Amino acid sequence: MKTQGVILAIILGAASWAQNTDSGNVKPDNTKVNKQDRETNQPTADQQANNAADLDLTKNIRRAIMEDKSLSTNAHNVKVISQNGTVTLKGPVKSDTEKSAIVSKAVSLAGGADKVVDQMSVKQ
Repeated sequence: MKTQGVILAIILGAASWAQNTDSGNVKPDNTKVNKQDRETNQPTADQQANNAADLDLTKNIRRAIMEDKSLSTNAHNVKVISQNGTVTLKGPVKSDTEKSAIVSKAVSLAGGADKVVDQMSVKQ
């Protein structure tokens, strides 16, 4: 019983230390991005079309992004929304190079640059 208490104290102490050593203790703030997604003319993930062609297009783009291990976690988490053959890409990426790589994958799979709307941002 005493050993379990010591282990619990160590775990809690480590968790507390980890929280206090965050880089500057700055909390993430996506308020601006979230406001932009509330605009009625902006596609959001819940507006993903459910027809087979759009679902397959989204799946194939998502697969291509995830298979590229050179991309950052942010890039792997980009939102891919397909509606009537048009793909919208949203979210922060690490660099212009990542942004270009993702757009290139989407253009290739969607069938042309006119079918891809790039709304990604490069995170500074």
